[in-house]
Order: sequence, then C-alpha cells, then structure tokens
Amino acid sequence: MNFGLYFLSKNLLRIEFFSLVLMFSCSVKAQTKENPALLRKQISSSTNTAQKIALLLCLSNYYITKKGELKADLDSAAILNRQAKALNMKSGDPLSAGKIIFLDAKIDKERGRKTIAFSNMKQALSYFEKNHFKEQAGEAYNELSYMYDNNPEYFDTKIKLKEKALELFKNSGSKLNQAGVLKDLGELYYIKENADKALSLLKQSLSVYQSVKFKELQSVYNLISQVEIQKADYEEALRYGLLAEKTAESVNDYSLQMCSIYSNIGMVYYYLRKNDDAMKYWEKSLATAKKNKDNGYIRTVANNISTMLIRQKKFKQAITMIQEYREKYPIVDQNFEMSENYILFSTYTILKQFNEAEAYYKKLVAYYGENAEKNNQQASLLRSFVFYHYQTRNFDKMYREARLFDSIAKNNGNDMLRSENHLMWFKADSIQGKYLDAIQHYQLYKKLSDSVFNGEKSKQINSLKIQFETEQKDKNIQLLTQKAKLQDIKIANDTFIRYVFIGSILALILFAALLYNRSRLKSNANKNLELKRKQIDEQNEQLKKLLSEKEWLLKEIHHRVKNNLQIVISLLNTQSAYLDNEDALMAIQNSQHRMHAMSLIHQKLYQSDNLSMIDMSWYIYELITYIKECYSSDRKINFTVDTDKVFLDVAQAVPMGLIVNEAVNNTVKYAFPDDRKGEVFVSFKNTGEDLCELMISDNGVGLPEDFNIEETESLGMNLMRGLTDQLDGTFHLENKGGLKVTITFRKNTEITPSN
Repeated sequence: MNFGLYFLSKNLLRIEFFSLVLMFSCSVKAQTKENPALLRKQISSSTNTAQKIALLLCLSNYYITKKGELKADLDSAAILNRQAKALNMKSGDPLSAGKIIFLDAKIDKERGRKTIAFSNMKQALSYFEKNHFKEQAGEAYNELSYMYDNNPEYFDTKIKLKEKALELFKNSGSKLNQAGVLKDLGELYYIKENADKALSLLKQSLSVYQSVKFKELQSVYNLISQVEIQKADYEEALRYGLLAEKTAESVNDYSLQMCSIYSNIGMVYYYLRKNDDAMKYWEKSLATAKKNKDNGYIRTVANNISTMLIRQKKFKQAITMIQEYREKYPIVDQNFEMSENYILFSTYTILKQFNEAEAYYKKLVAYYGENAEKNNQQASLLRSFVFYHYQTRNFDKMYREARLFDSIAKNNGNDMLRSENHLMWFKADSIQGKYLDAIQHYQLYKKLSDSVFNGEKSKQINSLKIQFETEQKDKNIQLLTQKAKLQDIKIANDTFIRYVFIGSILALILFAALLYNRSRLKSNANKNLELKRKQIDEQNEQLKKLLSEKEWLLKEIHHRVKNNLQIVISLLNTQSAYLDNEDALMAIQNSQHRMHAMSLIHQKLYQSDNLSMIDMSWYIYELITYIKECYSSDRKINFTVDTDKVFLDVAQAVPMGLIVNEAVNNTVKYAFPDDRKGEVFVSFKNTGEDLCELMISDNGVGLPEDFNIEETESLGMNLMRGLTDQLDGTFHLENKGGLKVTITFRKNTEITPSN
C-alpha cells in the first residue's frame, strides 16, 4: 500500500505541474512596465513626428500586453495604432509601417479573431523579412508561435517557429530576445519529456541572460529545477529551486511566479520524502495563489496538497478537498479536469474501490488513449495504469504497460521511476510464482533505487537544505540584531529627550527673562529707529526733489543748446542771402549741416528720459532724412540704412554724427555728377566685445586715382580723420567701384543706458 501511495503522488504532481508551467508562460508574457500617464504626456508634448509615432506604438503595446485583456484596453490600443498609422502615411517610415501591422495582429489575437490575427501576423512577418528587419522578423516568428494552442499536436510547429526567431535574434544581436526564446524552447522540450534537450536550452538561456546582467532569473532557475526533477536529479532540482526562491525574493517578486517556485520546491521535498518541508512550501504557494486570485494556480496547489493527504492515508479528506476546490474555484479546462480525475482514479485504486476506479480509468483512457500516448502524458499515466492493473490482477495488461513505461523512463534517464516500476514487477511475478523473474526485477529495483538515494547524494541534498536554512537564519539574526539596535537607539533617544525636556524648561524660564529684558531694549531701540527713519525719509524726499530739478535743468540746457544751434543755422542762412561767392555759400551750407547734426543729439536728449545716452539707430535715420531733404528731390540717389540699436554717450555720439554728416554730404555732392543714379549704403553695427563699426559706401565715381589721403587739403576728409582720432578709432578708405569709408571704434561702457 505504501508503494502505491508514493507511486500515485509522483504521477499526480507531474501532471499538475504541466498545467502550472503553461499558465505561468502566459502570465509572464502579459506583464509590462510602461507608464501610460507619462507616455500620454510625452505624446501630447512631442513635436517630432517619428518620436510621436514611436510613443503611440509603445502605448498601444502597453494596452495589448496589459494584464486582464479588457475590451476597453484593446479598443485604446486599436485607436492609438490607427493614429500612428495616419502619421506614418505622411512620414513614410518603413520600420514603423511594419510595427503597425504587427500590433494589429496582436490586437486581433487578443480579441479572439484567430484567422484575421494569423493573416496579419504573416503579413507583418513577410514585410519584415522583405525589408531585412531581422529583430522585428524574429519577434513576428515568436509571436506567431504563441498563436498556436498549447496542444501537443502543435508543439513541433511552435518549436520550428521559435527556432527561426532564435536565428534572427542571434543575427540581429538581440540578447534579451535570444534568452527569452531559448527559455521557451526549453519549456517546450520539457513538456515533450526530452529532458536533456530542455536542460541544454535552459542553461544556454541562463548564460545569455547573465551575459547582459539580467537580474530577474527566477523563472529560468525554476524551469531548470523542473527539468532536473524530470531527470530525477533531486540534488540539482533543489539547488535551482532554492536559487529561484532567493532570486525572486531579492527582486521583490511575489507574483504567480513565486507561487510556481514554492510549489516546485515542495515537489522536490515530496520526492525526497520530506513531508513537512513539502507541506510548508505548498501552503506558502497556496497563500500566494489566493493573494493573486488565480483559480488555476489555487486548484493546482490544492491538488498537490491532496496528494500529501493521500500519502498520510487521509483519503476522504483528500477527495473532499478536490471536490470543494472544484466548486469554490471553477475553471474551464478539460486537461485540468482530467488531472483531477487522475487523482481520484489513483485514490480509489489504492482503496481497492474498483468500481469507482474503473469509471475514472475509462475517462482517462478515452482522453489519453489506452497507452496514454496522447497529450505527452504517457510516462505519468502509464505508471498509474500499471498500478491499477496490478491491483485488479490484470497481469497481461500490467506487463505490457510496465515494459513500455520502463523503456520511456530509461530514455529519460529517470532511475527512480524505473526502480519503482521494477518493484511493482517483482510483486506481480511473486504473486504468479515467477520467482526467477521476480528476483531479477528485485535486483534491478535495488540497483536503480540505490543510484538515486545513495548516502553521498543524501548528504549533498541535506547540505543544500542546511545551507539555505542557514542563510534564512542569518537573515533572521541580522533582522533581530537590527531590531535590538533600533530598540537601544529608541531607549537612548527617550532618555535624551527626557533630559532635553528638563533642560528646555529651565532654558525656557531663562529665555522668558531675557525676552522681557530684550523687549524693553527693543522698545527703546524701535523709538530711536523710528526717529532715524523719519529723518532718512525727509532726506530722501529732498534728494528726489534735487534729482528731479537736476533732470529738468539738464533737459532745459539741452533744449536751449538745440535752440541756440538752430538760431545759428538761421543766422547763417540769412547771411548766405547776401553772398554771391559760390565757395562761401558752400562753406556756410556745410556749417549748417554740421550744426544740425549736433542739434539732433541735443533734441533727442531733452525729448527722452535717458539724459546720457543716444540711440544711434534713431539718430542716423533722422540725420540721413535731413540730408536728403536738404538737397534737390530730383537727385536720383537711393539710401539704404542698416543699423543696430546701439547706445552711445554724448562724447561719442557728437563726433560720430559729424562723421556721418561729412561722409554722406560728400557722397551726395561728389559721387554722382551730372545727375547720375546711385546707391548709398549706411551701416552701423555692434560687432561684439563693445566694438562698433560704421560703414558708408556708394557706387559712384570714387576718388581720383592719384588721391593721397595724407596730402589732401579737403576739410571734410581731415575733419573725419580728426573725429575718428577723437573716438580712438581706425579710419579706412576703399576706392573700388565707388568709395567705402569704414570706421571702427570701441564703445564707451562707463555709462550704460537706463532704458
């Protein structure tokens, strides 16, 4: 009876955990870490079309992979994808165009439109391959593999698709995608009961993940542990299971992933006949599953616990637990229902209630086949069939299925399963009087059993357990030590606070006395300050009046100077009426222009609030306008003025204005003889670092070829050179295609404009 109980429990856990693995793959794939609120904010503020398309696709993918698969989420994903498509029609980015088709296929898949999803995904795959987008083509192959159901008939198709995806990810250098596909392939080969192939792929996945310093390795460790269980290498299974638990705790992962890890470790302990440890982990797994509200996980772990009840000969309690959990946590999954039927079948077989056992046997045979050849559950179910035929004394069927089972277990390298099978074989031979055969099978049983549970392995397994428990105890000791330190700190703080409180009361009394004394002193000081404030206010008012009077006086002076200059201009104009000498008239006119240039400066000063600085852009424009008006309107000369808004003080503005006056007057009078048309260009620029450049150029006749500026007797030319020296500037003439006068000087920065 004990052998039958152990035999039942192992098979049950094997089948139940298959369902758990498949559910886990789906749940992990659905997780996402994007922030939808931040993405929407970035989309609304983005002005770059390519960036906006990428953000829209990212947010769409978030809603597709969001846990729950709600219709509203899929509608949001579809709307965002259409917006990206509309923008991409304008930009024409080929990669984004392919991603849009790819996301459409994923949306159709989540909506349950399988045919349309297949068509769109193949279209996306063809597009990516045509345009040589290797990584995206790999994603399409990988996603296509998920579109096939988790039925064994599709496993080979899924494997081929994932192998193509893996090749593309290797070519594109996408390490994380490589590791993910290797893990999926390992899981598929594990379900196909090809343990060696599964283990090789999973260790490759682990290596790639570690090469990119990926920390969340708990799922890979967990899968390796499951494969090691399949190989009956419980030392390695426990090592990787505990690694998975430790890693999950380090990254604070208490999702359904942790439920799977706890359940798997419990399974290892169950196989090692450490019942208390197994129950401890299964109870933790059940609590995690209930916290995550996942009926599939809850039922899976509950079924595992029921096998422990069966091992403890609590048969009715186990059957009741299965029936209660079926009612309380319903799920629609025929394969899952069959796994529970399997528990009930095995339980009734142990109890020798063959009528009930036969009913479940027929259901299992109808679903999995007489030799359990369907749905990749052959190894697990054959063992229970062997035991059933042994109990019902149907030895012909028992031998046939025992031989088949031994062959499968041998191929998988599972010596434990073979040892139990040969023990059953020994018992059947003994009952029938086949003693030589019985001895042979018993010897095989002992040989295989000893290879699994030898003393060295037991020591290693116990060492692993002790190591893990020691780490846990060390953590607890550290936690208690920290708590003790915190308690000591709290006591010290309380004592310190008490002394501080007493000291504070004494200080408060002293402070009150000082405060009273300071109040009296402050009152007297305030009276003195108030008196001084009144005196300062009176002085400020006087200063304001003086400043106002000063400003008024300066404006009045500038006004009077401007008026006096205008009077002089008028007197010269009157004087010119009595002269017939052309040179004298020209001299008077030149003097009038120079005086007007100075007059404009004083006019600007008294008209503005700034009494120290002149806006030269305004001044040059006004001066050029005046000069144009002074000469005949018939002159066909076009003036172009290009000035920066540069402020100069009066000391620089006056010589500057006179230079402009002389240069422009000379150009108008001499550059265009015989009423020729011409262009005059006046530029005044701030060239940086307080340097200013004045340039006056024309396209007239220019200076004579033998002109020597050093020997000239021209008053205007000498005046400009003298004024340039007054500005501490440089004077430069260029006589080519007309005349260009360039003057550069440094701006006086001792006075800055107030406006």
